[in-house]
Amino acid sequence: INRAGQKGRGAMSKKAFALRVDSEVFNAIEHWAKDEYRSVNGQIEWILFKALKEARRINPDKDL
Repeated sequence: INRAGQKGRGAMSKKAFALRVDSEVFNAIEHWAKDEYRSVNGQIEWILFKALKEARRINPDKDL
């Protein structure tokens, strides 16, 4: 089931939560996200996903 509550091909389950970060860190992520044409949320998700793959905490063949 996707965020709209509908079943769909490739639908990912996502969990919402609050994240507190230092303003300098947020500003750096925001700038990076703009450079990559992503939202801040998308950029944070990509950073976490990449770190998890590199640490072998998730399947390295999995794509975001």
